[in-house]
Amino acid sequence: MLSKLYFTVSVLFTSLSFSSPQSLITVESHYSVKETADRFESILVNKGLTLFARIDHQKNAAGVNLTLRATEVFIFGNPKVGTPLMQCAQNAAIDLPQKILISEDADKKVWFSYNNPEYIKIRHNIQGCDKVISKITKVLNTLSLAATDK
Repeated sequence: MLSKLYFTVSVLFTSLSFSSPQSLITVESHYSVKETADRFESILVNKGLTLFARIDHQKNAAGVNLTLRATEVFIFGNPKVGTPLMQCAQNAAIDLPQKILISEDADKKVWFSYNNPEYIKIRHNIQGCDKVISKITKVLNTLSLAATDK
């Protein structure tokens, strides 16, 4: 009886993991948070993307006498790509412009994270924008590898 229960739970979790995409894509960086962030900012500028903000949460925490491991968030985008996505599903605007999180964990590993475009597609029931989603996916993948790889 107990083995049947374990089997049923296992099948349930397996089917759930295949039915929805991972919401966050995370890549390990070979650089410090600052180096990764500086590399990422340079890449954005060189690619002609708009950098709306670079937020240093560690610095902001220190400003109010709190501590936080190195954590930076970038808000960036390109209206030529984001606008067509919002035309397909205007509520996708809540997830735009794009955001990147670069953070250090307790083991001193540095991570580069961003929202999975496939998850955003499902979250907002985006229809008829597969080419735009595919383009965003490729761009984010390229940017993450360029910022984190040696």
